[in-house]
Amino acid sequence: MQSENRQKWRLGVVSYLNAKPLIPGLETDPQCELIFDVPSRLPELLNRGEVDAALVPVIDLFSTQHDWQIISNACIGCDGETFTVRVYSHAPAEEVTCLCVDGDSHTSVSLARILWQQQYGCDLKIVPIESGKPVSRDTGILLIGDKVVTARPTEYEYEIDLGSSWKSLTSLPFVFATWVSARDVDHSALAVKLNRARDAGVKSAELIAADFGPGMGWPVRLATRYLTQRIKYTIGPRQKEAMQLFHQLVQRHNIVPDSQTLVFA
Repeated sequence: MQSENRQKWRLGVVSYLNAKPLIPGLETDPQCELIFDVPSRLPELLNRGEVDAALVPVIDLFSTQHDWQIISNACIGCDGETFTVRVYSHAPAEEVTCLCVDGDSHTSVSLARILWQQQYGCDLKIVPIESGKPVSRDTGILLIGDKVVTARPTEYEYEIDLGSSWKSLTSLPFVFATWVSARDVDHSALAVKLNRARDAGVKSAELIAADFGPGMGWPVRLATRYLTQRIKYTIGPRQKEAMQLFHQLVQRHNIVPDSQTLVFA
């Protein structure tokens, strides 16, 4: 494994409120340059070498096209309700057979497919969201991130939180994204920075909610509850168990058939 000799790390960061507690101090750290984007585009930044590490959706770690490793125990996860990973529909979940998704999400799409397979024996048809197009009764809409608050649809009778559904199914937490780098580089020094930033962010989550929430379209009280009670930021033994189970289900349901196991640096 090569040792890391860079004077500056380029980091691909999720552009949602839920990532703010992972980066305190990094924006002003002369050794770090932060590049913000939606989750689905961060893997490509890492693939093209435009960043040295990124908050990559967990589903992308299973692809044999990537030779990646998890370099930190910091993550974006949940242990029950997420509030920002939701399916909206006109019908109960068991009647939904099609899911409209936007281009921002990777892991959440696969999670929805697994949940519908496991709970209802339904292989969801996945189609892109088309703005202004009427949605049929058997079709749900998956939204993730800040838009669940800033552009929350109000015309739907049913809402399904995927974190809650996963918890009910497995009794486990869930990990949506974690810090990843190429596998052949020693990023131990960077991992120390990332873990320290996460620790500082968790301690100051209420201040982060007040500072960043309103500018990102969040009421402060809701942002505070979200960052302090809903989103979880550490990979422990139960999170690793959940990631391994997610990997098994991804294989079982042929979502990433030629998958590889997770690698922790």
